[in-house]
Amino acid sequence: MERSDEARRPSGTSLGERLRTIRHDRKWTLQDASKRSGVGRSTLSKIENGLMSPTLDLLKKITRGMEIDLVDLFDERRRDFEPRGRRSITRRGEGKLNLTKTYRHELLATDISQKRMLPFRTTITARSLDEFDGWESHDGEEMLIVISGAVEVHTEYYAPAHLDQGDAIYFDSRMGHCVVSVGEGDAEVVWVSSGAM
Repeated sequence: MERSDEARRPSGTSLGERLRTIRHDRKWTLQDASKRSGVGRSTLSKIENGLMSPTLDLLKKITRGMEIDLVDLFDERRRDFEPRGRRSITRRGEGKLNLTKTYRHELLATDISQKRMLPFRTTITARSLDEFDGWESHDGEEMLIVISGAVEVHTEYYAPAHLDQGDAIYFDSRMGHCVVSVGEGDAEVVWVSSGAM
């Protein structure tokens, strides 16, 4: 996916403001962005105005459809080139936050764009399937490792999988999926997604 100069230099202090800046720089209306991403115009407007915190799945649809790098929505710094031999260190608590009603995602390695994997540390706050508007599904594959607590991973075609601290699961992201915490408190996992950035 090619990145335009506009996508490299989003401005503003919030994800929504940066999304609006990228859209305006491309001279797209909300309707144009909606057609490209498959995300409703009113939903895009709510995100841009800080009235809605998008899920990771929704962000992936927007970035795929608008042909921008997910990192650009979280990082304002300009990246003119990507040298070989890249590496990234994310110190505890320094990732870019994406809060939803079911997950608290902390995106990792956000200083590297055009990654083949999207790594993040997630606190699973959902305690029931009733908290989800629908299961996520998208191209790619995912791996999840439980760092603390216990989770139940729900996927299409399989019975729910119970995972305790240290357990891991790898699955096809095209299956509908969601994760709930089943321990005494919220669970923390490391989650890696590929193919959908």
